[in-house]
Amino acid sequence: MSSSSPTQHNHTALPSINLSFQIPNHNCGEMQMQIIAFFFLFIASLHNAIAFMGIGGGLGAWINGQNAPPSNPSGSREFQALQAWKQAITEDPKGILSNWVGPNVCTYKGVFCSDSPDQSTPSNVVAGIDLNKANLKGTLVKELSLLTHLTFFHINTNRFSGTLPDSFRDLQLLTELDLSNNQFTGPFPTATIFIPQLYFLDLRFNQFSGEVPDEIFQKSLDAIFLNDNRFEGEIPPSLWTSPASVITLANNKLTGTIPTTFGYLSSRAKELLLLNNKLTGCIPETLGYLTGIEVLDLSFNTLTGHVPGSLSCLTGIEVLNVAHNQLTGELPDLLCELKSLANLSVSFNFFSGFSQQCHQLPYRNVGFDFIGNCIPGQDMQRSQPECNGVPGGDLSCLRIPGNRPVGCGTTHASLGIGIGVGIGSYELPPLGLSANLGPVP
Repeated sequence: MSSSSPTQHNHTALPSINLSFQIPNHNCGEMQMQIIAFFFLFIASLHNAIAFMGIGGGLGAWINGQNAPPSNPSGSREFQALQAWKQAITEDPKGILSNWVGPNVCTYKGVFCSDSPDQSTPSNVVAGIDLNKANLKGTLVKELSLLTHLTFFHINTNRFSGTLPDSFRDLQLLTELDLSNNQFTGPFPTATIFIPQLYFLDLRFNQFSGEVPDEIFQKSLDAIFLNDNRFEGEIPPSLWTSPASVITLANNKLTGTIPTTFGYLSSRAKELLLLNNKLTGCIPETLGYLTGIEVLDLSFNTLTGHVPGSLSCLTGIEVLNVAHNQLTGELPDLLCELKSLANLSVSFNFFSGFSQQCHQLPYRNVGFDFIGNCIPGQDMQRSQPECNGVPGGDLSCLRIPGNRPVGCGTTHASLGIGIGVGIGSYELPPLGLSANLGPVP
């Protein structure tokens, strides 16, 4: 790949030319006219030669002026797309687009080119755009879909507004789309659902609103960043079909309960962030199926009930945060025995106690925050009147965990196959998905 840099304009001094002539006395007027005609013909020829050399002085630059489109069809479309987008950018305080002139788009700053995978297409096609942190203000234009060889489009930390043009669905080779930290509005950009090769989607820190469509979790995405928007509605049940390793829905306005099918997420799931929404109900025991999870954050919601003992099956978990909810009961012993645990936060709930294993966490260099609860004999707990008013909530989704549950295993419930994995000593309940043998509609 090649990246552009601002063009250096080298103005080469023209050689001095002696245009003095000795004019004979005879036929003076006719000879003067011939000399004048020759002079203008010479100047015209010299101008064409300079135009062929180009502004930079190198042979092979455009002949017909710097703003003329290139001759090959692919290059012409790319030139058209980028010039149309440039016209839609109203502020460029850093002068990033100052060299977006002329048909050689591979010299444009922030534009990356590579050889075309199509032998019938000229090499040096636009393969990527990276204008992160450019502080550009403007909108996206439908003509960007003319960049048919685009594989990545990164414009995070700018001031783009509007929404994603529907024409983006035509970008058949696009794998990475980063629109984060801008001012985009409107509903979820559905064009992303139809981009066949999309692998990385980052929409965080915008003002998108409405519901998150089921279809986005049925794509072969590895990372889905939707946090810090204004998404509403319930979490799509289809989320359990996603193969993504990172899913963030934090800091939105999502409501309802955590789907029990959540626990059937791909074993590739490493991070699941649902913090700071409006989720209610219990923490499903089936979250214990997320055996590959490393970060699970359910804080700042209105979850009730007990922490299920099945979370002790999360042997690879490093960060578990359930703070600022309305959880009750005692923390399961096995949860505090997890060897990979680096940070456990249960603060500002209504927990009534925890075991000696939890007391040992600070001695294992594990961050353990339990302030703002109802634990006797501990500092910085809720007042007794607050603890007497423990929120109720529907506990029908949970079994009350005992001190030592019997047998921790994983059940592939959709196939009815039990697979003991010898993790701790807790038995996960069946998911109840035996009817879901076909594809998700």
